[in-house]
Amino acid sequence: MREPISPPDFALTKAKSIIEQALDAPASRPQVKAFFDEATFTVSYVLCDPKSSTCAIIDSVLDYDAAAGRTSQRSADALIAYVMDQGLEVVWQLETHAHADHLSAAPYLQSALGGRLAIGENIVRVQETFGNLFNAGQDFARDGRQFDHLFKDGELFSIGGLQAVALHVPGHTPACMAYVIGDAIFVGDTLFMPDYGTARCDFPGGDAATLFASIQRLLALPDEGRVFLCHDYKAPGREVFAWETTIGAQRRDNVHVHEGVGQAQFVALREARDRTLDMPRLLLPSVQVNMRGGRLPEPEANGVRYLKIPLNAV
Repeated sequence: MREPISPPDFALTKAKSIIEQALDAPASRPQVKAFFDEATFTVSYVLCDPKSSTCAIIDSVLDYDAAAGRTSQRSADALIAYVMDQGLEVVWQLETHAHADHLSAAPYLQSALGGRLAIGENIVRVQETFGNLFNAGQDFARDGRQFDHLFKDGELFSIGGLQAVALHVPGHTPACMAYVIGDAIFVGDTLFMPDYGTARCDFPGGDAATLFASIQRLLALPDEGRVFLCHDYKAPGREVFAWETTIGAQRRDNVHVHEGVGQAQFVALREARDRTLDMPRLLLPSVQVNMRGGRLPEPEANGVRYLKIPLNAV
């Protein structure tokens, strides 16, 4: 009996072509500036087209003091200062997924800098799940309208003269996206540094086998592709934070999913590790804000905004 033939992955073909074209024209490679928030171990990025000064902001952070219930804009203001100092024009505010470890600052940044707020189209699945958890009322739309654009898998877009494609890479969450922009690949929480491994899969809608498939898709990209991570927690023995690597390094050295690791082996490792992990400290405030596109709940009659904490429900 013949083995079934897998259908061609047109989105992946597009991504490979974009990376290869950028590698052939080094002067056109995107410029990437990273901003690391050690409080949440999150990396935000400003990606710029060097020929047009057009840029995108990726995975921004709104500072949140959980003990005081207070937000601040220190991290976002650093992004604003950089964009203005460099004379950049923001055209996209990109989210790789609805983060469970920090609040997004996208609406604050939009008010100062502009740019269309975008995420993957499967955010509607996250909104449905967590809308129910937080008992969001009828005024909470679960169709993604809080975002300016919902990317489909393989959808092409641009940042100035830079070609880009959105790739659906679920497993950590159902809505995870990776953005291939020139030779730069923003993978969200699918991968960490090679010495740290991969993202957890035990959130609602997460699945280790699905994550394995998503990672294999990314590892099929050209070795020279620059990989930019959303988080770093410093692997044991490493003294400094790091958030940039390559596809080749991930394929060769990733401690969870390097070349030769099969799906069954990865799923067993990932699920065993997930059982040892505590819930993220900011899960409950983060998701209920980020499923709204980073917007805080509306003030109540006394003028105060409130976040909900469901008891014994997670």
